[in-house]
Amino acid sequence: MTTKSSLLLAVAVAAALCGAAAGDTVTDSCDAIRDFVDVAFCASRLRSVPRAASADRHGHLLMAADLAAASGASARDAVAAMARAEADPAARDALEACGILYGSASVPALRLMRGYAAARSWAAARSLLSLTGQAGIGCEAALGGGGPAAAAAAGRMAGANREFDQLSTMATALLNSVS
Repeated sequence: MTTKSSLLLAVAVAAALCGAAAGDTVTDSCDAIRDFVDVAFCASRLRSVPRAASADRHGHLLMAADLAAASGASARDAVAAMARAEADPAARDALEACGILYGSASVPALRLMRGYAAARSWAAARSLLSLTGQAGIGCEAALGGGGPAAAAAAGRMAGANREFDQLSTMATALLNSVS
């Protein structure tokens, strides 16, 4: 190999390495919404999605909406099972209210928002924001006033509600950062 070829090869390798380090789109997207969502949480959730490393912020928005909708659907299923097994009427009613919030408001709204965002119909996507995050907060509120059995259910739902809140906030913040 000639000196000129070696020099060109070294420059190409250096450029590729610099481009790989500078091209961390997940970190860029999460840094853009750091005022709303913990950067480490954002990065870990996005990196769990195949192709996130090569996606742009719009792609990360779509991924975050999918993650939030899946989290909400999982929480809806968990709360429905808890409601079926709950003997205390007040706690059962509170759990059913949680299921309604997840199944009839937040999860469908997130799925619709994602569709509008995919089509870059920003106004339509933003019009759903008031519904997307209602389930986690509303579920905590519904379970907060239902007595000891509801308080126990609130404890069992706390992790799912928190995960959903963070993911829906992440999707909302990414929507606001791209539109």
